[in-house]
Amino acid sequence: MSKHDEARRAFLVGAAVGAGAAAGAALIPDALAQGQQPQQSAAATPPAHAHGTTPSRGYGAFLNVDESATIQAFTERLMPGAPGKPGATDAGVLNYIDLALAGAYAEQQDFYRRGIAQLDGYCQATYKEPFAKLSAAQQDEVISVLEQGKATGFTWPRAQAFFNTLRTHTIEGMFADPVYGGNKDFAGWRLVGFPGAHPAFTPADMASKEAFAGGVLIGLQAQAPSKRS
Repeated sequence: MSKHDEARRAFLVGAAVGAGAAAGAALIPDALAQGQQPQQSAAATPPAHAHGTTPSRGYGAFLNVDESATIQAFTERLMPGAPGKPGATDAGVLNYIDLALAGAYAEQQDFYRRGIAQLDGYCQATYKEPFAKLSAAQQDEVISVLEQGKATGFTWPRAQAFFNTLRTHTIEGMFADPVYGGNKDFAGWRLVGFPGAHPAFTPADMASKEAFAGGVLIGLQAQAPSKRS
């Protein structure tokens, strides 16, 4: 992992710790709240740390194949994976964003569609390829230009606004409760030592400044009443 990747990961982890590891815990996308399973989630079995590839299972809850490939590549560069260090792809951040756009974040559908189209338009004009097919170094260059608000061809959303929104949603997808579609296998919580939704902590647990290691990680799904057929 390059120093650039390490710095980007450190920033996102630090932001999540500062906001609380359960960032986005109030979000319940409609598709999940209603107990529905989306048709073939685009992030169900994504290839880890790959560039120039598309999710393998077709369309998701909202994003199409090309849009999913762009978001997957973008979020992976924001939170790159490495051996022993889960990234956005490992944690299912694409799935989180896709489900949220189909439910609780539905008002941002046009924002995402237009933002992705403008992003790929900028990449085509600059590199003759869409964002998902660029090398990691080129993707990082594009992200840096977006972050600085210097990417051309953006009207609405503005380049910086699109970057800021994707970064926020990447943090949510990494560290929110897995019931919302991200943080697969508690990857984000394990990364920051967040114990999850345990029913009780001892006084010693509460006083300790060390990461809680007194039991298995528990999310909201495990606390929900079971449905009987």
